[in-house]
Amino acid sequence: MTDELEPNDLGPAGLAAAGSVLLALYYYYVRGEKQRGQFIGLWPATILGLASYLKLDDIASRFDETDG
Repeated sequence: MTDELEPNDLGPAGLAAAGSVLLALYYYYVRGEKQRGQFIGLWPATILGLASYLKLDDIASRFDETDG
């Protein structure tokens, strides 16, 4: 399939998660806004969890199409 990622590719969700980690570090250490940095630091898990759910949902729907 052409929309599948290579094992070494991050994809948009991986890039967004990495970007939010960098943004969290920036707010926490550079700007000194520790609460905001901690809040933004929670985003990567949410982003990756949502991307995993959407990918699994897509796989399940494709499986249902071929099964039935």
